[in-house]
Amino acid sequence: MAKNNENTRQSSCAPSGQTGVALIPWSTAFLLFWPVAILGFAFDLWSKSAVFKWLSNAEQPWYSIIDGFLQLVLRENSGAAFSAFQGWTKFLIAISCLALVVVVGFFFSHKITRKLVLFALGCITAGIVGNLYDRLFNEGRVRDFIDVYVGSHHWPTFNVADSLLCIGVGLLIITNLKAASE
Repeated sequence: MAKNNENTRQSSCAPSGQTGVALIPWSTAFLLFWPVAILGFAFDLWSKSAVFKWLSNAEQPWYSIIDGFLQLVLRENSGAAFSAFQGWTKFLIAISCLALVVVVGFFFSHKITRKLVLFALGCITAGIVGNLYDRLFNEGRVRDFIDVYVGSHHWPTFNVADSLLCIGVGLLIITNLKAASE
């Protein structure tokens, strides 16, 4: 009986007595967290490679998906979000490594059983690793290609890893706000 309680123990991310929270046994949490992290990372690397190869050989270095709103472009960023810390490659690599250790450490130390939190942490892990890979193997530059714009106003160009990071953080915020209101 004690072993069963340990396997389904709720972390601090899932207050006890909460209803309507999708939980899975800790022993199967790996089956959600790691596939999301690995597949997210693989999709990020594939998308960067495919778009950069395609547009590098195209007549023009951009492709419109939705005129006036969304296009694919070739950009490389040696900084972080919104081009902050341009050229601080070693610092950004260190921060990425630290963030990766914190997220994976959190996964293991808290024995999280909430599906949405596991999915969010998998997305965050994929995003961290995707951009870290670029920093390590692309001379410190992250490949970005998704350009959202209206008229001449452009959101900073981003990639799948950035999207996964935003999705993961957004889901964590939503789950914590929802847990606080229950």
